[in-house]
Amino acid sequence: MNDKLVLKSLLVLLAIAFIVVQVMGMEFYGAGIKAVLLIGLTALYYMSVEQKSIYFKLFLLFFTAGAILDFVAWLELTTSLFNNKVYYYVINSLFIFAYLLLIIKVLRGLDLKILVRKLPFHIIILVVLDVFSVIVISETTEKVLNPTEYFLEFVYNSVVMALLSVALLNYIYRDDIKSMNLLIGSILIVFSEVIQLAYFYIESSNTLNIMCSVLLVGAFLFFYIHSTLKNSEPIMSPYSDDLKI
Repeated sequence: MNDKLVLKSLLVLLAIAFIVVQVMGMEFYGAGIKAVLLIGLTALYYMSVEQKSIYFKLFLLFFTAGAILDFVAWLELTTSLFNNKVYYYVINSLFIFAYLLLIIKVLRGLDLKILVRKLPFHIIILVVLDVFSVIVISETTEKVLNPTEYFLEFVYNSVVMALLSVALLNYIYRDDIKSMNLLIGSILIVFSEVIQLAYFYIESSNTLNIMCSVLLVGAFLFFYIHSTLKNSEPIMSPYSDDLKI
């Protein structure tokens, strides 16, 4: 049987198992399955995609490293071998770097001069909405985190919202299936991160944890589909008419 087909089947089973253990409230096992799932997805990317993006490879590697370290943190949760606060800073920093690499990947495919010239109001509105959203979301953690932790959460939320905005501009710029998959994945990531924040700092409801897990799986499915497709020529060019949105 084809190795890629076997790996895809295994990843589907792992995704289902990940959601099932989250439904059962078994977060320790969920963290372990998520790490294995991301390792498998990274392997599938290496096996399936011929023209690999260095930035997408690094995105997967950093995010997978964060998930593995998260599982290690669960393993040592009841021990004093390592400071759990260090895990918190390192894991979140890895996720931030992962999202930044994905943003850089998208920006490298855009003609920023054309975007600024043709979509100045769209960009201004997106920036205002991003700032407002990050402030509102981050305020939920202000009373439960120390200043350093709050700053890290603020940066994390800023990067996630920036990813969504960049993905939206990329979709407007290209208007193809590849950019649409990236946009959908980014939307799911934002909802997943916001719900996770609510789960950690507002209400430890297992329903929120399940929703977060389903959205995360969906996001990486769309990211993978995005990575397997080729970019079409952008519909926006220096000589095109005003863009119809």
